[in-house]
Amino acid sequence: MPLRQHSAIVIPSSIPSAWKGFARFLPCAPLRRPMKTSPVTFADLQSSVIAVPPLCRNKDLSLSKSQNSKLIKHMHKGGIRTLLYGGNANLYNIALSEYHSLLKMLVDLSPEDMWIVPSVGPMYGTAMDQAKILREFAFPTAMLLPTLFPSKPEGVATAIRHFVEKSGLKAVLYIKDAAYITPELAASLVNDGLISWIKYAIVVEDPKKDPYLKKLTKLVDPNLIISGIGEQPAIVHMRDFGVAGFTAGCVCVAPSRSTAMLKAILKKDYAAAEAIRQEFTALEDLRNAHSPIMVLHHAVELAGIAGTGPTLPLLTNLPAKLLPKIEKAAKALLARNG
Repeated sequence: MPLRQHSAIVIPSSIPSAWKGFARFLPCAPLRRPMKTSPVTFADLQSSVIAVPPLCRNKDLSLSKSQNSKLIKHMHKGGIRTLLYGGNANLYNIALSEYHSLLKMLVDLSPEDMWIVPSVGPMYGTAMDQAKILREFAFPTAMLLPTLFPSKPEGVATAIRHFVEKSGLKAVLYIKDAAYITPELAASLVNDGLISWIKYAIVVEDPKKDPYLKKLTKLVDPNLIISGIGEQPAIVHMRDFGVAGFTAGCVCVAPSRSTAMLKAILKKDYAAAEAIRQEFTALEDLRNAHSPIMVLHHAVELAGIAGTGPTLPLLTNLPAKLLPKIEKAAKALLARNG
């Protein structure tokens, strides 16, 4: 099944032709250009840190359009042009009945030069139903959230193939564990033209010694691989393994600083990049200690950037006793953002 080519919006054929002619004379506001929908390129992957933001909700757990707008504007002002809504947005727990509303909100809120990547899954049935919904929109790609249970590498590869066929989109392959998919299977998906890019996020004790990433970069063009564990291993991954860029969560707090770090790495000014990386350590240490998703969720709100609100079960907000430490680290990082 060929991948979709996005076209301009047209007036539905169901509208009577006489109405279409009359519509020319109706007063209307200038049309807002939609989000960026062009195919994924290496230039896109290197043009911006790929921010992985939390999703703001109201007290009743409904989507908060106003607060998500504030967060997106904050990141855009700091130079971010790519958003990936996945684990930090707790899309693992989203209801299928809410998925269309989420996508519609993201399209409405996206600046015209911003590239938004939604996620599907992680379960096969959910991903297949979400693939149908994605066909109603013009997102250029989408990511399959990973899960180790119940899954096998061959089954993951099959799920990716089925998702691409049903959605008409190339997929982002998220490799978070060596047991999820083999480098060989990942390469076969890339070679068959099914993958837009790979988010690599296997945590190892020493990022310089990473046998999986070493093998993957031999089998797959490193220009299609993105370091997916935030600012902390990004320098090593880009310098030593040649990957194209990096995703990050704390970039949502200090987008200008994370953007400056990416630019320094691309200029091979690793000393400057390392100095910036250290600025993120305090908040990243709290994420590692208590919950990468929930510490970021609280940090965005406690720093005064946007009200993230409660999170969907099966997750839950962190204990109140942890919040002062998170607030201190988040505000200190935001102060560096300028």
